[in-house]
Amino acid sequence: MAAEVIFRILGLILFGIVGWVAGTVWAGTTDLNTTSLRYILPLTAGGGILGAIIAPWLTTRPAAWLSRTIRELSAVQILAGFVGLGLGLIVAALAAIPLSYLPFPFSSILPTLVALFFGYLGITTMTLHQRDFFAFFTRRRADAAEAEERGQPAAEDVLLLDTSVIIDGRIADVARTGFIRASMLIPRFVLAELQYIADSPDSLRRNRGRRGLEMLNRMQKDSPVPVRVEDLDVDGVRQVDAKLVQLARQLNCPIVTNDYNLNRVAGLQGVQVLNINELSNAVKSVVLPGENMTVRVIQEGKEVGQGIAYLDDGTMVVIENGRRYMDSDIEVSVTKVLQTNAGRMIFASPAH
Repeated sequence: MAAEVIFRILGLILFGIVGWVAGTVWAGTTDLNTTSLRYILPLTAGGGILGAIIAPWLTTRPAAWLSRTIRELSAVQILAGFVGLGLGLIVAALAAIPLSYLPFPFSSILPTLVALFFGYLGITTMTLHQRDFFAFFTRRRADAAEAEERGQPAAEDVLLLDTSVIIDGRIADVARTGFIRASMLIPRFVLAELQYIADSPDSLRRNRGRRGLEMLNRMQKDSPVPVRVEDLDVDGVRQVDAKLVQLARQLNCPIVTNDYNLNRVAGLQGVQVLNINELSNAVKSVVLPGENMTVRVIQEGKEVGQGIAYLDDGTMVVIENGRRYMDSDIEVSVTKVLQTNAGRMIFASPAH
């Protein structure tokens, strides 16, 4: 408040002097006489009053607004503003060179206007997108630092596929839905294992291997994300699962599998695992005890009188006293839902 009073007094004096000078110019003389005072006194008084009124709006009020604005800004925003201003002025300086060859007055006016425009554009752009710019450089710097500590290049966003998930084939359907955004990577030793299984004398293993090769070919053609087979290996390791775990640690990427043992081993070594079976269980419809549903009994159960049915998602429904409804559609009431490592199992009894 004291500063505002001081600036009002200074404004009164300064604008009063300006009014005095304007009065003498208007009167045409600096001598104080009756004629000149008729011009000098009103202009001096008016200038002083105007200066006292508008002085705070020219000094303390803008300073207070600027101080308040700066306090509200974060250090990142201020830094982003200065960086944007610097970049904008660099562009303006480059543009000023050809503009200086234009005829007068464009050669004098346009470089200044261009500097103001690009300076404002740089500040606005950097402050609006500060998070994107700083997050990008921070993330890249952190990845590079971590990779440098390990003596490896920065990790790429990839998913490492094992043999079982390729043979299973559901990963192709998941990828086609668009839920997977990272590239899928198949090491050469996984492809070699698929070929070995496909050449097995056992017909069951041979069919599984051939299915895996067919699914891999289908994924490479139809998947919306890249599916790459690369010549990667791990020295000193012979087992395929152990190689996958070590390679996943080197690349800092998760393993996609539905192998229970690989899931446990990788988890114990700190490698992230994406299990297709867990994904399948997570997206199955939720059934609560007491609900009724209509199913078709297709086979006998292990216990006497039991019947077995399956839901559309493959969930097994064990029906007590359901054997007599073999090959028939019946309405059942859910009595219990059991979650196992192999999936979800529903126990039910005939509703009537």
